[in-house]
Amino acid sequence: MRLLMPQSLAARLSLILLVGLVLAYGLSFSSQFYERYQTGRNVMLNNLSTDVSTAVALLDRLPAEERANWLPLVERGNYRYLLDQPITGEPMDMQQPPMAALTIAQTVANRFEPVFQTMPGSRPHFQVHMTLSDGKLLTLDVTPGAIPVAQWLPVVLILQLLVLLGCIWLAVHMAIRPLTRLAQAVDQLAPDAPGPELDEKGPSEVVYAARAFNTLQGRIGTYLKERMQLLAAISHDLQTPITRMKLRVEQMDNPEEKDKLWSDLSEMQHLVREGVAYARSIDTTAEPACRIDLDAFLDSLVCDYQDSGQAVSLNGSTAAVINTRPHALRRILTNLTDNALKFGGSAELTVQSTASGIQLQVLDNGPGIPEAELEQVLQPFYRVESSRNRDTGGTGLGLAIAQQLSQALGGRLTLYNRAEGGLCANLVLPHNR
Repeated sequence: MRLLMPQSLAARLSLILLVGLVLAYGLSFSSQFYERYQTGRNVMLNNLSTDVSTAVALLDRLPAEERANWLPLVERGNYRYLLDQPITGEPMDMQQPPMAALTIAQTVANRFEPVFQTMPGSRPHFQVHMTLSDGKLLTLDVTPGAIPVAQWLPVVLILQLLVLLGCIWLAVHMAIRPLTRLAQAVDQLAPDAPGPELDEKGPSEVVYAARAFNTLQGRIGTYLKERMQLLAAISHDLQTPITRMKLRVEQMDNPEEKDKLWSDLSEMQHLVREGVAYARSIDTTAEPACRIDLDAFLDSLVCDYQDSGQAVSLNGSTAAVINTRPHALRRILTNLTDNALKFGGSAELTVQSTASGIQLQVLDNGPGIPEAELEQVLQPFYRVESSRNRDTGGTGLGLAIAQQLSQALGGRLTLYNRAEGGLCANLVLPHNR
């Protein structure tokens, strides 16, 4: 049943409504057609009985030499009269006779002792042989026909089905359209860039759902903004006591303890700065978008690393001018490149234009990341290494910041292990002109 059921809600509703309406319409049509069939059959049989009794009585009273002239006058579309026709057919089973034969038998049996014969041929028909008062043989040749159907009836049926399909499409469209708008709004929901509110118009259920979504969107944005402001405030306020503690450590006499405390304070200060950077990455509206030459931007970024003696190279070009937030894009690529240098010792930045967007890749020759953790490392404060050492394990915010900024720029950041060894950070930015 699941395999036969369509996947989309619109198709399922259309199928259910179509099947239900067709079944209901079929039952109604069947009952009407059966009633029409019964009425038509009764009228035809009554007419047959009246017409046969009249015709046979008339032919019986006419002189034998005048009967042949009257045969065309009493002939009908489904039956005709013959004179002196020999009996050549097979006896009819009167246990299950045709309705026409039974009607004829009831009409003429009292006077003319009919003999019913089934006649072979391409069209099934039967003959009724009767002996008139003067001993002459009169044969009634009957070819039963179906009850006639009006030629306009199939046209009406087709028009009714088309009306049904149109009503189904209209009903499904009206029912699915608000749900589609709601799904699109949910898909575009972002705390840093809230989308437009849904129109609170239409049926009461649609108005209620739109109003609930607008309220939810405002609450989510306010809640996340407060959380990020709280994180930024705490991280910012911690820098002052950390700085004072560093000043006091400078006055210590024990060199060994002094170095340990200085290392711990430096790690705390780095973590605080990363926390502030992550909080600020949520609010990308602070930086206005502008058009940049992507090749020149990447060349400048790589040259800065090379000037400081880092093994960073650039491959490929796109000759593209994109509309983006340059500081956010630089932060993404810097975090990915620093991560490659930390674990691989070198980094290779490649760029190319594809059908899905502009593809930027940062490649390294490091140990890579276990497949089960490729998605988890993009979450805040998640580190592959269990070590708390900043030089090996890091803060766990570099990739999270890159992921957050990528989404804010409308891009998509994914990680995967290279077949030849090392990690590839793949960033796809949308085309924009």
